[in-house]
Amino acid sequence: MNAVWRWRSACWSGTELREHRGDGHVAALVAAGLDGCEALVLRSAVDVPRAELQPHRGWTDQEWDAAAQRLTDRGLLAPDGAATEAGRELLRTAEAATDQAAERPWRPLSPEQVAALVHLLTPLTTACATALRFPNPIGLPKPTR
Repeated sequence: MNAVWRWRSACWSGTELREHRGDGHVAALVAAGLDGCEALVLRSAVDVPRAELQPHRGWTDQEWDAAAQRLTDRGLLAPDGAATEAGRELLRTAEAATDQAAERPWRPLSPEQVAALVHLLTPLTTACATALRFPNPIGLPKPTR
């Protein structure tokens, strides 16, 4: 297999893995009882500023404020808008469920296949990471190399 085909295959695999993880993340958030706006409001109360989430997702100020009130009523946000320990725990639980679901496509791969895919995708993820802040709205960890 030539290098171009390997690169294209790796990019396709990376896209499928990203989409699979995203679907698992939505399922975990829904299972945690969060709608889309609530998930972002809660996330913004933890580590990603509202200004980096709200405009890019299209929520109005009224929708954002209503979601914040629902989260406050549930004890997930404090009256000052900071995430409570219960809110942080709910996000940790949703992230753990997301990670667990995201592992499934990797399980059938041998350690050598995982290493090869990671090797092929590393330049792409490194290039993408230059455009992101850390932490970021999509949960991508900062590259270690």
